Amino acid sequence: MKLTRRNLILLAAAIGIAAGPATAHAADVLNVGAYPTNPPFEYKNESGTFEGFEVDIVNEAAKRIGMTTDIADLGFQALFAATTSKRIDVAISSITITPERLKSQSFTQPYYDSDMGIATKTDSAVNTEADLKGKIVGVLSGSTGETWVKAHQEADGFSDVKGYDTQQNLLLDLSAGRVDAAVSDIPGMEYSFTKMKDLKVKQRIKTGEQYGLMMTKDHPLLGKLNDALTAMKKDGTLAAIHKKWFGSDAPADSSTVKEMPMPKA
Repeated sequence: MKLTRRNLILLAAAIGIAAGPATAHAADVLNVGAYPTNPPFEYKNESGTFEGFEVDIVNEAAKRIGMTTDIADLGFQALFAATTSKRIDVAISSITITPERLKSQSFTQPYYDSDMGIATKTDSAVNTEADLKGKIVGVLSGSTGETWVKAHQEADGFSDVKGYDTQQNLLLDLSAGRVDAAVSDIPGMEYSFTKMKDLKVKQRIKTGEQYGLMMTKDHPLLGKLNDALTAMKKDGTLAAIHKKWFGSDAPADSSTVKEMPMPKA
């Protein structure tokens, strides 16, 4: 058959439609976004590969639904835009499930329970929330720590709130005395304090926070990944991952061990 120029153009267009856009993700790859300096939840090792508690979780969950992961390095605040725009399928980075976030995002069932804490230099006179009057408090921008601090700033009399793009910069400024206290998730801070000996969590703020895999709103893989987490809890895989990264058994009544309902907006 002789192909005219018009036929060639139509054929090329048909092939393009069938193949989809060049930027489309591979069907068997779960595209994940992660904040790269959040040990022991996720961080980059010396070879530039992601490791951590949540990295193991998302890799295993993807494997159980017949997929592999491609993990992109993103800032904490950028994770929310990336899921909303469908640039990524899943975000990990100790992301707390909140009613506000559920308005624009979807979450799997939780797999980790956490509280926030007030951290200062070890020799600081700041020991409790009441001691923060007139003090400068540092937070990770976009975090639940920032939400808590701003909600309490007027009543507790904080002189200023400073936001940081990375937890590392927040804690370095705390160590250098540029902020008087930091409010953030306890597990990540305590892990950092094994190396930063001059800092300490002085007060626990009971918030009942829980972390889950954050996904594009109503993502078609949400149910499958949630079912994978249920299976990982039932066969002890999630508990083993917890033991690997935290060196202790997860509490029997925690979301790491117990099957939980999927959060609803």
